[in-house]
Amino acid sequence: MRMGKRNVLGVDVDIVDYDGVRDRVLDAARSSQPLAVSALAVHGVMTGVHDTAHLARLNELDVVTPDGQPVRWALNLLHHAGLRERVYGPEMIWRVLQAAAAEGLPVYLYGSTELVLARLQERFQAGLPGLRVAGAEPSKFRDVDGLEANEIADRIRASGARLVLVGLGCPRQEVFVWHMRQLLYLPLLAVGAAFDYHAGLLRTPPSWMQKWGMEWLWRLALEPRRLWRRYVLLNPAFVVRLLAQWARIWHPPVTPPADQIQRIPA
Repeated sequence: MRMGKRNVLGVDVDIVDYDGVRDRVLDAARSSQPLAVSALAVHGVMTGVHDTAHLARLNELDVVTPDGQPVRWALNLLHHAGLRERVYGPEMIWRVLQAAAAEGLPVYLYGSTELVLARLQERFQAGLPGLRVAGAEPSKFRDVDGLEANEIADRIRASGARLVLVGLGCPRQEVFVWHMRQLLYLPLLAVGAAFDYHAGLLRTPPSWMQKWGMEWLWRLALEPRRLWRRYVLLNPAFVVRLLAQWARIWHPPVTPPADQIQRIPA
């Protein structure tokens, strides 16, 4: 399924399913075409609401999937999308990597820490025996300048990778893939906490919590100090704005011109 983008609180989110995302990524990987992909939950959408420059970045990405159930519900409420499931980041990349392994397309891992990347590669080798990891590079946990961004792009190109998974956390990873799309002719997938999930460092919530959009409560219980502001403040703000957009009493922010956006990755 691929039915184009629709506006959710100003962010253009794709009406798409797992197969649609996988097919677009594989098409770009085979043909060496740039493609910037992100899976957004409520927090990701709200980063665009609160920062119009970042909103412009999000709306220049090629594919933005409804990672969270509330984002899927928003598409169905506002645009009658008829989506029956979300496109969850960890599941999305697993399906992409299965296809990449079957076709012998090497992957590059960028972000997180050396420990996480090492465990991630062990898990991938066990679960996806045909997958080729062309390279892995941990996050620098700081902003990088344009020269350093070019050096990162050079390393990725030299590795022979045909697609890149980026795990820097929101919104840094969206800034990164948006910027690197200008430098690399391959798909870049911003995958958020998927690195930690697949490395076995984050426990997956029960399926009933995922189905009913309660995954945020699970994450909050695991990391209350780090995540309480995100969920306690942003979730109600998302609901209020969503209902206001639906009732047409609030209008999403307007995306600024692209030339007003600083093209430096995080």
